[in-house]
Amino acid sequence: MAAAIDFYFDFSSPYGYFAATHIDELAAKYQRDVEWHPILLGPVFKTTGSAPLAQVPIKGDYSFHDFERSARFHGIPYKRPGAFPIATQAAARAVLWVRDKQGEDKAIKFAKQIYKAYFVDGTNIGEPMHLLEIGHHSGIDTNGLSDGINSLPIKNQLKAEVDLAMARGVFGSPFVIVDGEPFWGFDRFDQLEAFLRDGKI
Repeated sequence: MAAAIDFYFDFSSPYGYFAATHIDELAAKYQRDVEWHPILLGPVFKTTGSAPLAQVPIKGDYSFHDFERSARFHGIPYKRPGAFPIATQAAARAVLWVRDKQGEDKAIKFAKQIYKAYFVDGTNIGEPMHLLEIGHHSGIDTNGLSDGINSLPIKNQLKAEVDLAMARGVFGSPFVIVDGEPFWGFDRFDQLEAFLRDGKI
């Protein structure tokens, strides 16, 4: 099988959520696996001098409109969260802990459920108590998850993930790297598919 697709995302990113609903199906179409990498855009923005799109004057109003329009266009369930954007350290750490303890498949399923909880159900996933509830419904050991979210090894692992992502040129969410070729944004998925199909663009 060809090399896996690296999929980088921040849980506060609507476009990351949209991508998360499509990336596995797209990869499977071309016999690829996907390695999911939760990251934090905060450190990235400090490095690049950027800011959350929704907080940028003029662009912010457009972005909220585009989030809803893009969801309708692609048939993706979406509801603007009451708290947005939010800190996503706990959510990212939770997924890393599940990946370490229960494997990649369980972690990916959990990540999708976290995204749905935030962008469909309006749950504030920045609160660990809500992550534990999502984990409970997913059959995850919530006692272990609670400890894992706050453990130094998982905190260090997330920092290393972010550092490695930036070293690879990742600066946004979603960000996909396949066979060394980078794609930023859900609106690049047509180009991503062309590359997967043809090996070039």
